[in-house]
Amino acid sequence: MIDMCIDVHPLAVVDSKAKLSEGVVVGPGSFIGPEVEIGAKTIIGPNVVIDGRVRMGPLNKVFPGACIGLEPQDLKYQGAPTEVIIGEKNVFRECVTVNKATNEGEQTRIGDRSLLMAYTHIAHGCDIGNEVVIANSVQVAGEVVIEDQAVIGGSLGIHQFVHVGALAMVGGMTRVDRDVPPYCLVEGHPGRIRGLNRVGIRRRGLANENPQEFNQLNEIWNLIFRSGHVFKRSLDLAKEQTLLKASKELCSFLEASIGNGRRGPMPFINPESR
Repeated sequence: MIDMCIDVHPLAVVDSKAKLSEGVVVGPGSFIGPEVEIGAKTIIGPNVVIDGRVRMGPLNKVFPGACIGLEPQDLKYQGAPTEVIIGEKNVFRECVTVNKATNEGEQTRIGDRSLLMAYTHIAHGCDIGNEVVIANSVQVAGEVVIEDQAVIGGSLGIHQFVHVGALAMVGGMTRVDRDVPPYCLVEGHPGRIRGLNRVGIRRRGLANENPQEFNQLNEIWNLIFRSGHVFKRSLDLAKEQTLLKASKELCSFLEASIGNGRRGPMPFINPESR
């Protein structure tokens, strides 16, 4: 469905059943499939493929060579009509790939205002939150969850089913094969927790705007990772306190990570001990 307010280059192919909202721009050589819905003022660059059941919100920007909504690279896929759901104001840089989910009723989801840099791959069934930054050449395997405001450094892989918590920072070339707790900084091969993501926390205003919450987070983090207690005992001691939002999120994430079939959290390695 194309109206006069949409700018489709003559060398682009847009299926007549696709739904493009007002102000959408489609560059030369791009292909938009019949089940695609694209929100207002989204810019689709040259040689982009968007196909399958894709719902994309407004004000996104897709750079050349990106492929969104194609079949998952999963041997279990049997042709189910799964979806890719994308929010608003995201940036997909050159040659980003986002695959749809594998099984009936599942979705691959990307929230709002995230930046996926060149050659990033988002596999089947992933759930990417809001304001996430994923640097160049990051390969995100299937069923991975990356929560709001996390930053993923370049040239690394994230193992299937891993969860990365909110406001976590993953250093470049880290091997991410276990869960990354929120507010934490991890790096290494294999990846290890190195401390709190203090730079990211400050940039998001938590340290200045909510010093009591930040101070408690620092105390709870030290209790869990540096007290010498058995992990579960540390969490039990933390929960005896009245936890503010950040500390509660950290403890809840860790409890979930050690149960329910999850991969478990990365261990902490004190940089001063190396």
